[in-house]
Amino acid sequence: MSEKRELSTLLPVAPTEGRLHPLGLDEVRITGGFWARRREINATATLAHCRDWMERVGWIGNFRAAVEGRIQRDRRGREFADSDVYKLLEAMVWETGHGLDPMLTQSIAAAQEPDGYLNTAFGRPGQQPRYSDLEWGHELYCYGHLIQAGVAQIRTEGDGELAKIAQRAADHVCATLGRGGIERVCGHPEIETALVELARATGEQRYLDQAALFVERRGRGTLADPEFGRAYYQDDLPVRQATVLRGHAVRALYLAAGAVDVAVETGDEELLAAVVRQWEATVARRTHLTGGMGSHHRDESFGDDFVLPPDRAYSETCAAVASVMLSWRLLLATGEPRFADLAERTLFNVVATSPSEDGRAFFYANTLHRRRRGTVPPADAESPRAESGLRAPWFAVSCCPTNVARTLALLPAYLATTDDHGIQLHQYADAEITTSLTGGHRVALSVRTDYPSGGSVTVRIVRSPDRPWTLSLRVPAWTEGATARLVDPDGVHRAVTPGTVTVTRLFRPGEEIRLELPMAPRWIGPDPRIDAVRGTLAVQRGPLVYCAESVDLPDGHEVDVVRVDPSAEPQDGPDGTVVAPGELATEQGEPPEAPWPYQPLDRAAEPAAEPAGIVLVPYHSWANRGPSTMRVWLPTTSPPPTAPPGR
Repeated sequence: MSEKRELSTLLPVAPTEGRLHPLGLDEVRITGGFWARRREINATATLAHCRDWMERVGWIGNFRAAVEGRIQRDRRGREFADSDVYKLLEAMVWETGHGLDPMLTQSIAAAQEPDGYLNTAFGRPGQQPRYSDLEWGHELYCYGHLIQAGVAQIRTEGDGELAKIAQRAADHVCATLGRGGIERVCGHPEIETALVELARATGEQRYLDQAALFVERRGRGTLADPEFGRAYYQDDLPVRQATVLRGHAVRALYLAAGAVDVAVETGDEELLAAVVRQWEATVARRTHLTGGMGSHHRDESFGDDFVLPPDRAYSETCAAVASVMLSWRLLLATGEPRFADLAERTLFNVVATSPSEDGRAFFYANTLHRRRRGTVPPADAESPRAESGLRAPWFAVSCCPTNVARTLALLPAYLATTDDHGIQLHQYADAEITTSLTGGHRVALSVRTDYPSGGSVTVRIVRSPDRPWTLSLRVPAWTEGATARLVDPDGVHRAVTPGTVTVTRLFRPGEEIRLELPMAPRWIGPDPRIDAVRGTLAVQRGPLVYCAESVDLPDGHEVDVVRVDPSAEPQDGPDGTVVAPGELATEQGEPPEAPWPYQPLDRAAEPAAEPAGIVLVPYHSWANRGPSTMRVWLPTTSPPPTAPPGR
């Protein structure tokens, strides 16, 4: 393990061990570009939007109803509605350093029972008893988000009422579900990582012990069989025995993140290796091109290996958030850049896709193929959570908007780390970084880039100690097969390959290091074992996945007429678009009615084609221009080259 250094207090994730040390929100500041725009919208629009909707639909009012004795009659929302209030509070804390409405905090405090129990859906007259439905009740899941909000307050203010509420709840959990108590787990993992973070924030060993206990109980059959099978909530196999993430995607990813936290704090290399093994198999066989995870709408779950249908991709936004959480923890534990590669792909192509341009509407699921134009959701009513073809202002299940809000609020903490040797940059954005190396030596960097539209990343040394140290930069995996270059302070150019590139020297203020990443759009072919997209191609430019959208096609065409030509390369177009060579297939009149939809091939009846340059837009931007059809994987005019398995 690396030498200890004094850590910032403003850390969303603060492991006491690991290969890399995270930097806090007081050490990294995003100053411009892609992520700065989205974080500004999050701070000025999304947080208030979420707060207003939760007041409107009664989720915040549930706490007042509990205090006033009218909860049986007046409670609103699903059994896990409390958790979204807590996620919003966490986002407010990370965004502003405080930002909590004292009246709201007081309502939550007043609803807490004397023994620390806190839930508006269970335990009061007319409600089900406490912990009577651990399979579906989400009581511990809600505690998890409450505790994470409390930890955020501890780390930003040192203490506070929310932190006290969270710690009382955690004490109740340890007393009630610890050894000799209710020896079961929650149907929805989440509390595990929260308890570990509370242990890190307070130094209380019992919270870590309880988290480890929950991880070890998982897969021991303590929950009833659900209709979707025991793998749905990961109660089919102990964590150490599992070889791939399975079941409900968000549950699986939250559990894996909690297991990494436990493994790191307890020095459990076997447990850490088990999660790494599961991550590797899941990325290789159960992850969409966008980084999205989840193939089944019915149970919001992973499919079998290579079952990745684009038109039925569930790819829930919350699963993307959980995937980034897991990747970040694995990066800190191991120092391996492949985890930052997946985090980047997921952030740009799923997390950034969910919110609308104004930050007041969201995708719950993130399909890769929309066959029919959606209808505009009502502005004043909750929408179905997954089936809308356009972003909706709120859902009956609105876990995703608040999850996006807290992720964007803490995003600067994902950019950089330190170790015994220096500083590592993992994600690229305009930023100012000021931190201490081991020994207390202060370093300040200024990062300037137009990433992801451009591939030049310039790091300027603002302050540096009078001794050599190492600056490390991630060379993204998507540069494979192209040429990336590093220019050192002496002006020396060198080609670099995917992974990590380092510069070690006695840096002087004013010196610059430049990473030049190749940003030409490229064809991407699927593994031939992914039946649903065999024979198609996608386009990626830098970290961004692109898509065809019907609003860019002439004469009212839908995307089902698009055919791309793999014999020529896609090219940059205007305003951030890509133009792919191809054609539009046009039907020669309506096909005749037939009793059977499958017929022998009749080449004379093939549709005519119009030569065309197919305009593609970044996937994260789709559906911002009104109802449209869309697809990421594009049929070709001729069979494309087959990507070899394992590529």
